[in-house]
Amino acid sequence: FHPAVFRGRAEVVWAGRTRAQAPRAKLHCQTGKRSSAIVSNSRKESKAAQRTEVQKERILAAAQSCFVESGFYAASMATIAETAGMSQGLIYRYFENKNAIILAIIEQQLTVARRRIRELHSSEHLSKRIFDYLDEWEPGKENSMNTALYLEISAQATRDPQIAEALRRYDATVCSELGDWLRRSREEGGYGLPQDIVPARALMLLCLIEGLKLRGPRGPALDRRTLKKTLDDLLDSLVAPPVKRPT
Repeated sequence: FHPAVFRGRAEVVWAGRTRAQAPRAKLHCQTGKRSSAIVSNSRKESKAAQRTEVQKERILAAAQSCFVESGFYAASMATIAETAGMSQGLIYRYFENKNAIILAIIEQQLTVARRRIRELHSSEHLSKRIFDYLDEWEPGKENSMNTALYLEISAQATRDPQIAEALRRYDATVCSELGDWLRRSREEGGYGLPQDIVPARALMLLCLIEGLKLRGPRGPALDRRTLKKTLDDLLDSLVAPPVKRPT
C-alpha cells in the first residue's frame, strides 16, 4: 500500500486502483450484468413468442382442414390434434375450444384482407388483383380461406352470437378499409370518390368479390377471359364518380 494524491486528497491505492474508483468499477460490472440479463431474457421471450405463433398457425391450418372435410360439429378437438400432429392437451394450451379457433381464423383472414386491400392501392389492373385473391381460395392452400370454410363459419355465425359479432367486425373493418382506398386521390392510388357514396360502393365491391368466391365451386359457365372483361366493366362503374341523373 502507498499513499497517493487524487484531486487534492490522500487516498489509498491497491492494485493500481483507488478505493474511490473500486466501488464505481463494481457498480459498472453489476450494471453490465443486469443489461446482459435483460437482453438475454428479451431474446428468450422473443423466441418463446415465435414458437407460440408457429404452434398456433399449425393448429389453425389443421383446424381449417378438419372443418372443411368434416364440418364444424363433426370435427373434434381430438381430430384437429391428430391432424396437427400434436397432443390434444397442447391445443387447449393455446385455444379454449373450437369457437376460439374459429375466432382466430377470422382474425387471421382479416389480416390477409387488409394486406390485399393495401395492395390494391398500387395496382393498375384491379381485376387481375381480384382474380389473384380469388385464386387463394382454392382448396388445399394452407392457412387460406376457401369457399367450404367460409360457408362453415357463416353457418356457425347464425347459431353463435360471438362468431356472428366477429364476422360483423370483420365486414365493418374490410368495408372501412375499402372505403379509405376509394376515397384517396388518384395520386395516392385511390379514386377520389366523394364520402357520401363511398360506404355503398365499398359494400358493393365486397359483395362482388365474395359472390365470385362462392360461385367458384359451381364452375361458372363463362370462361375466365370473358369473366375478366365483364369484371373490368363492373369495376369501372364501381370506382367511377357518381353520374347526375335527371330527377
